[in-house]
Amino acid sequence: MSSLLLRIATFAGRWFAPLVLLGGVLGLLLPEQSATLAPRIPLLLGVIMFGMGLTLRPGDFALVLRRPVVVLLGLVAQYLIMPLAAWSIGTLLGLGPLLLLGMILVGSAPGGTASNVVVYLGRGDVALSVTLTSVSTLLAPLLTPLLVLWLGGSTLPVDPWALFRSILEIVLVPIVAGVLVRLLAGRFVRRVLPYLPLVSVSGIVVVVAAVVGVNADVAAGSGVLLVLAVVAHNAAGLLLGYLAGRIAGLGESARRAISIEVGMQNSGLAASLATVHFAPLAALPAALFSVWHNISGSALATFWARRSTRDRRGKVS
Repeated sequence: MSSLLLRIATFAGRWFAPLVLLGGVLGLLLPEQSATLAPRIPLLLGVIMFGMGLTLRPGDFALVLRRPVVVLLGLVAQYLIMPLAAWSIGTLLGLGPLLLLGMILVGSAPGGTASNVVVYLGRGDVALSVTLTSVSTLLAPLLTPLLVLWLGGSTLPVDPWALFRSILEIVLVPIVAGVLVRLLAGRFVRRVLPYLPLVSVSGIVVVVAAVVGVNADVAAGSGVLLVLAVVAHNAAGLLLGYLAGRIAGLGESARRAISIEVGMQNSGLAASLATVHFAPLAALPAALFSVWHNISGSALATFWARRSTRDRRGKVS
């Protein structure tokens, strides 16, 4: 039984992007059934964050002390590029207030939980990626509400204190709990770590299906403009994150890590906050972003990996 679960978990991690896309398709095909899962989104995200906490060790934060400037650059890029890009693209394309707020929520979220795997596959700086994901997530209770209030407060009423409490409950508390469990029961946690991709992927797939199911009519009707906004938002993060590392004089592996960290957001958190504090429609950009950033991130990682292989063989200067 354990070997079967391990094979399923490996499959889920390897085919993450298509499975998330499948979740979106199920939301469109079975909207009523998928919509019933929407109230479970915060709980599902809390489980995913707990799993993230299980993977963390004190050493994952040592990079903050060894390379503080690089980590600070990544965090500034994370919390500056994506929120401003979300507001600019959403405003330029004339998205409605709820969809614009949903874009801003995605842009103001911390780095995505799948980014570390994508950086690894793309031959990037994995240690930097893990550090940036962890630190940006820990900063989210403070920075995400402030950014949403700043950029979206004139569009719709925003209660930053309520957002702060939700992020504490959904993100920070489960992560800290996971870290403590690993410290107290490290041997047991090491045995279950290989199975965690199954939990994370399943949770994200259900979140996407639920959000798309609630907004099936809108997703089918206004898809082109919103998809364009989401694709442009993700592309801006990947490109500007890479350029920020290049301008700062960082090496190629660090540039790749910052690019992925900036371009891949914790869209599950954005969807949860939108559903709880605003309206299901505001969660639709997060659901589409969750599908697209895994596809684009996987494609970019494949491109980088192949280029790195050619470089090592001496075929490319």
